[in-house]
Amino acid sequence: MRIGIVCPYSFDVPGGVQNHIMDLAEALISLGHEVSVLAPADEDSPLPPYVVAAGRSVPFPYNGSVARITFGPVSTARVRRWLARGEFDVLHVHEPFVLSLSLLAVLSARGPVVATFHTAMTRSRALTAAQGVLQLVLERITARIAVSALARKVQVEHLDGGAVEIPNGVAVTKFAQATPMPGWPGECGVGHGGALGFLGRFTEPRKGFEILRDAFVPLARQRPGLRLLVAGPGDRDDLFKGVPADLRDRIVFLGLVSEEDKARMLRSVDLYVAPNTGGESFGMILTEAMAAGATVVASDLDAFRRVLDGGRAGQLFPTGDAAALQRTLAELLDDPGRRAALAAHARQAVTAFDWPAVARRVLEVYATAVEATDGRVLDQEWVEPR
Repeated sequence: MRIGIVCPYSFDVPGGVQNHIMDLAEALISLGHEVSVLAPADEDSPLPPYVVAAGRSVPFPYNGSVARITFGPVSTARVRRWLARGEFDVLHVHEPFVLSLSLLAVLSARGPVVATFHTAMTRSRALTAAQGVLQLVLERITARIAVSALARKVQVEHLDGGAVEIPNGVAVTKFAQATPMPGWPGECGVGHGGALGFLGRFTEPRKGFEILRDAFVPLARQRPGLRLLVAGPGDRDDLFKGVPADLRDRIVFLGLVSEEDKARMLRSVDLYVAPNTGGESFGMILTEAMAAGATVVASDLDAFRRVLDGGRAGQLFPTGDAAALQRTLAELLDDPGRRAALAAHARQAVTAFDWPAVARRVLEVYATAVEATDGRVLDQEWVEPR
């Protein structure tokens, strides 16, 4: 099958949707399919051979974060050229309601279109206001996928239809077999030591790093040798705000990391901490930490609770409560048996998210979309408004 996949967000900046698309493409290729991915990126960016760069992106506020997207007449022309060259059996777009390549691809497509929705918006006002434009997009989508029950709920309640729920995948073997960083995680005993991990944009409030910081500082004073490993974009000075000078050497900042180094980072900690405050529809980093064998401690968000099997595959704490997080971390660091039990349940639970299994479910949706269109193409062609 010839498959075209469109990413709305720039490949020049790492992110969950971008990683999802790369892993899906590679899983489909390994199953014998021909895949091309169109994504915003500079022409000279180092990209996988299956990715086609669609040009530079611009920042755009979205879902409590800042996405980097590409849009406009030049982008429209590039999308149409890519579609014409690809002659795809099915087009798979991600987040088609974002003002980016995915939306342009849907409006330019003339064959079966599958759309994946990653975001679980908690407010419907924006969707209601844009209902006219969204309806035009929806009419051209043959089949929908939602990465979580919350993302699917948006489809049912606000977009007059359902979606097949297929979770984000994780390359289980890659994370499970990664080599820990030298000297990590180190010694962890009752009342001392231990290694914590955090990955993400620590300057974004919804990622909750300040909550982890407020739990780490008093805990580090109580536990000699406790360390925190942080990876993600941002300036070191911002990372250390609110951290006393005498504790800063206990925080190791890796900056942006490759996928390989992310796996090594997750293999290097006793506890992976996800203190997010909201805006999460799934929790891909949780499945990656689970695959790496780290014990997960996460905010009691509905999306996280689902991934962690209601708290059996990881420890939940009240969202936004730094004191509760501190107590939870201390208890788990002092209880290796509990950590091992949570990690063992996580290793079993994460097999449902392994990419080969997830990719086969996506292929079933492709087949349904192709069958639904019966090889037909749309007669009408969208004309970009002047």
